[in-house]
Amino acid sequence: MRALRPETVDELVLLAAHCDDIPIGAGGTVLTLCRARPGLRVRVLVLAGGGTPREDEERAALAAFCPGADLAVTVLDMPDGRLPTHWEWAKEQLEAFRRTCEPDLVLVGHRGDDHQDHRELAKLVPTVFRDHLALGYEILKAEPDLAQPPLLMPLEADVVAEKVRLLHGHYPSQVARAWFDEETFRGLARVRGVQAGVRYAEGFHLTRALLGAPVPSA
Repeated sequence: MRALRPETVDELVLLAAHCDDIPIGAGGTVLTLCRARPGLRVRVLVLAGGGTPREDEERAALAAFCPGADLAVTVLDMPDGRLPTHWEWAKEQLEAFRRTCEPDLVLVGHRGDDHQDHRELAKLVPTVFRDHLALGYEILKAEPDLAQPPLLMPLEADVVAEKVRLLHGHYPSQVARAWFDEETFRGLARVRGVQAGVRYAEGFHLTRALLGAPVPSA
């Protein structure tokens, strides 16, 4: 397990059950990393939305959220809300994707999310990315499932503004939702910023990390 410092991230893996999960949950962090590391290798796997207008939204959005990156996006066609009944398929897809990458950091939803697709994907990740730092982003929605994330990524004000602009510009299918608005995105970023001692931040949940240098196995 490698320690995380932005300057050491050469390859970033982004995982999601649905189109828009990544930009909503971790868009500010992705923008920050891509701006700091021109040419950053970014590999994305989204399980649902393939072959629909949502896929077009997602590809355009991720291109905007990953400026200057070496970006490859895969969007599959799992039915929304059905990951528990497609568990074996999802595990096989994740394993096949794993063979195409060697990330320094994996961002995915977290295991405490009330949405079954988010939750089950997060549970699968440590079974496939066994020796990688995986952080779980949070998605504010109608379900009362927000928990205090122990890890906070500070964000510059212009990054938060860009995140909000890109979300509204690239996901027209979602703008009618009651929670999909600037107050929601800025509000959560402001709360996490207060907790981080800065203006804005994004929060992440941790599955596992090593403190200090790994001890060689016997």
